[in-house]
Amino acid sequence: MGTVKVTRNYQITIPKDIRKKLGIEVGDVLRVEVEGDRVLLKKGDVELPVFKGGKGLSAEDIEERIERGMKETLTNGGD
Repeated sequence: MGTVKVTRNYQITIPKDIRKKLGIEVGDVLRVEVEGDRVLLKKGDVELPVFKGGKGLSAEDIEERIERGMKETLTNGGD
């Protein structure tokens, strides 16, 4: 496996060999789980909904739409 460093924005880069082995591509959804002192990333089979942004949406509008989409995704059979 590999070693990664957490950036100041708390992001990591998944090493190429692991992405290739798991078939992880740009736009894929990963599930994050905690097991004891371990962080597990699992390739998800859920597709996040996409909505039209457009001008005039407030941060609250965007947050609400994301939350609504996530709830719909989970209700309709997502993990």
